Amino acid sequence: MRVARYYSRDEIRVEQMAIPDIGPGEMLVQVKACGLCGSDLMEWYADSKAPTVLGHEPVGLVSRLGEDVKGFALGDRVFVHHHVPCFVCHYCLRGNYSSCRTFGASRIYPGGFAEYIRVPAINVERDVLHLPEGLGFNEATLIEPTACAIRGMDRAGLQKGDTVLIVGVGVSGLLFTQLSRLWGAGLVIASDPVEYRLQAASELGADLTINPRTDDLRTKLGEFNDGRSADLVIVTVGSASVMEECLGLVGKGGTVLLYAPLAPGATLPVKVHDLLFSEISLVSTYSCGPDDTRAALVFISRERVQTRGLVTHQFGLEQVGKAIRLAVQADESLKIVIVL
Repeated sequence: MRVARYYSRDEIRVEQMAIPDIGPGEMLVQVKACGLCGSDLMEWYADSKAPTVLGHEPVGLVSRLGEDVKGFALGDRVFVHHHVPCFVCHYCLRGNYSSCRTFGASRIYPGGFAEYIRVPAINVERDVLHLPEGLGFNEATLIEPTACAIRGMDRAGLQKGDTVLIVGVGVSGLLFTQLSRLWGAGLVIASDPVEYRLQAASELGADLTINPRTDDLRTKLGEFNDGRSADLVIVTVGSASVMEECLGLVGKGGTVLLYAPLAPGATLPVKVHDLLFSEISLVSTYSCGPDDTRAALVFISRERVQTRGLVTHQFGLEQVGKAIRLAVQADESLKIVIVL
């Protein structure tokens, strides 16, 4: 089979490798589409794994079933979650699945940018989902990103009527725009320096869009929000300076949700005095659990979350490098999907 193997951002080779064998309880899936994630664009992250086959948002067809697999048949259209928890460790019992040791160890092989993937038995058992008729493969690649945003919403603790400010409205920010509405936000404000993305945010339910290149974010926020700062600020941008700025845009008793990582060793300046006396919560979120993927599938399949317009580009396996370069430009593109 063919795989797109990542050596560096400037060196991604389409190579041949053996189709993986599967064992009892496992599944071989023919990948039909795999979304390009923001983590695939972070050189410090991808380079640390190189050489590797990236891609962790795959959907496809069941091609082979191991002994004792129940509930699936050859040719079934499926979503595959690349990580699953044990459900019984200290972290799982607290609902913190992404901290589970099993979660980090249970992964698809060799990666979603391949013609076939082996799905471990524990993943088959706990988070391979049937795709409903009518849900296309491209749109289904957004199940995992939507699930991650759902977990972020749960951790953020949004209250009905809250004012939500979303800083950075790429795909994740646009998912948060829609979910904020579903969670009962009274006012949803989107900020991004790219007008193309602001237009998409408006179409998906943002009450106000702000371009920080042309308008002062704090001033505009106050003008539109009765002089108050936001109750919840969601930061989807992996920038320490942007995160620091967002700490000054949240109101008393509010929450800042960090949804993008910084490189290892990077630090974020925090004014602890302001944080404490204003009772501001600084919350982070990473990945999602099986409960989130199931909720995401329901939201997407019932069009509570719109995904069709989010997929703006698709590329073949031999064009993964081009797809990454386009995504890094962060211009007139949203979700980019690799199709096979």
